Amino acid sequence: MPPSPVASPSTAAERTRQLRLVAASGLLGTAVEFYDFLVYGTVAALVFGELFFPGADPAVGTIAAFGTFAAGYVARPLGGILFGHFGDRLGRKSMLLLTMGLMGGASFLIGLLPTYDTIGVWAPVLLIALRVVQGVAIGGEWGGATLMVVEHAGERRRGLWSSFTQMGAPLGSLLSTAVVAYVVTLPKDDFAAWGWRVPFLFSVALLGVGLFVRLKVVESPLFAEVKKDRAESRLPILDVLRNPRPVLLACGVGIGAFTAQSLLTSYMIAYATGIGYARPQVLNALTVSACVALVVLPCASALSDRIGRRPVVLAGAIASAALAFPVLALVDSKSPGLLILAVVLGHGIAQSTMYGPLGALLTEMFGTKVRYTGASLGYQGATLVGAGFSPMIAGSLVAGSGNSTPVALLLCGGAAVTAVTVCFVRETHRGTLDDSAARPTVPSVSSVSPAGTGR
Repeated sequence: MPPSPVASPSTAAERTRQLRLVAASGLLGTAVEFYDFLVYGTVAALVFGELFFPGADPAVGTIAAFGTFAAGYVARPLGGILFGHFGDRLGRKSMLLLTMGLMGGASFLIGLLPTYDTIGVWAPVLLIALRVVQGVAIGGEWGGATLMVVEHAGERRRGLWSSFTQMGAPLGSLLSTAVVAYVVTLPKDDFAAWGWRVPFLFSVALLGVGLFVRLKVVESPLFAEVKKDRAESRLPILDVLRNPRPVLLACGVGIGAFTAQSLLTSYMIAYATGIGYARPQVLNALTVSACVALVVLPCASALSDRIGRRPVVLAGAIASAALAFPVLALVDSKSPGLLILAVVLGHGIAQSTMYGPLGALLTEMFGTKVRYTGASLGYQGATLVGAGFSPMIAGSLVAGSGNSTPVALLLCGGAAVTAVTVCFVRETHRGTLDDSAARPTVPSVSSVSPAGTGR
């Protein structure tokens, strides 16, 4: 593992250059990570049931495939704890290089896996093992990438700059959908035989680009000061868990965004194709939605710099709940045009409005000494609860009810959790990032002002 340089840029011009480079690193790195992670979800919905869980009822096979999808989410909090610990102890940059390497390597190996017909039960076992490695890696990726940008930004528009890392999710989704959309044009037998492997193998090229950019960034200046003073936390996870309320709040705030993300992307592929849409039609809808998200995310994040993180997240949660049943009704119309509109409204706009300010909000809730661990644990806990099991639960409930009502109810439930939780989170957009100002106390609802300083 290469050592992380601790020298911080000295001039304003150099700091600005490094901030731009770190933002690009966060965007590209997170895009690579989400590409690898989301390719799995897309291919799982299309073909993993028959390749790795043969002989089962098609609905059972889909649920089993999404069970391996959930395994990746279960591993994410573990990754947040593991890489958060060493990121708070040794440095942010070295952990980000390691997470990217693990993610790309696991994705490449999935592309080489023999199927059930070749090695029997070892096929799903190895698939789940590699999925867990992916989950551990991405569990450490987001926290490190986001706080690197926020800590380099300092007091300068942290919401807007952190949105570059947030934009990695739709950009990774766009890349994964584009590649999968290309290979699904193959004849069905060719896609099942070898076409599904192409998106996983292609990740090696993306990995090379991401590592090249990430190697050029310098260590976070705030962590460099902590390291210089030898003031690192000995056990960051224990320091975080001594006061678990901030982590629980961080988790609750993110649940709505991740419930919407998983149900309206990965699960939507399985649901929409199951009711008669062609695969390219569904993938086209996801592509348009990702393009819209790339515009909405920075706009929502920049707005949170002006009016606060809480109002923007709350607006996204309310929109997500209000649109849940209309969105599913549009999907059930079986019109390709209305399908695009549905995914754009539910995911591209409502979900992105919730998701955009999370990068800045969660990193601002923790001090420098435990920020990697705290932000990662809160974020990955939200992904586990909101996204890890939602597709599997939705698949089971839809198979039993025969309609999309359970999906809409899950969307409303996730949005409600976010809306309630955000009322108990102190506003942070005008606060500073030093340890004395970043303590996330929990005031009563009546005492919280969107213009608060976070102190």
